[in-house]
Amino acid sequence: MELQSNAALIIIDQQKGILHPRLGRRNNPQAEERMLELLALWRRTRRPVIHVQHLSRSPDSVFWPEQSGVEFQPRFVAQDREWLIQKQVPDAFCATGLQLRLHEAGVGQLIIVGVATNNSVESTARSAGNLGFDTWVAEDACFTFDKADYFGTPRSAEEVHGMSLGNLDGEYATVVGSSQILAAG
Repeated sequence: MELQSNAALIIIDQQKGILHPRLGRRNNPQAEERMLELLALWRRTRRPVIHVQHLSRSPDSVFWPEQSGVEFQPRFVAQDREWLIQKQVPDAFCATGLQLRLHEAGVGQLIIVGVATNNSVESTARSAGNLGFDTWVAEDACFTFDKADYFGTPRSAEEVHGMSLGNLDGEYATVVGSSQILAAG
């Protein structure tokens, strides 16, 4: 594994609303710590950091713009020179200009972390892979929630997370642990 000197770290939806109890039981309780370790490496090595913020179109969403859940958690607030991408759908590439900005900056490798694994992380990673980026997803720096499948069968957050990563690995992205990325850094 080779981490490029200008690989971009994309941190998806680390907003206050994602911590709301109504979202239910989640997996990977250490995910934020892994994200912060990666963020510290990116800041130390001056690689590009991209903070993605979801601005929901639905008033009952934890990410509705007119309440505090839409705000970034204090530990994930962008610093100088870090990018802010605002999206209204799960995919951070859809109608945001992200692809163009990455191309203009000469970035070809993306490391994706954040939430939810089966929603914005998977959607963004699929697009990144389809657009030709060398895309990595840090499996222990993402999390999701318990969810019923299409047929109504309850699935644990661990099952949802694992299936989503399985959908991505080897086709749209390379799924790795954050320790592998840190070691390559």
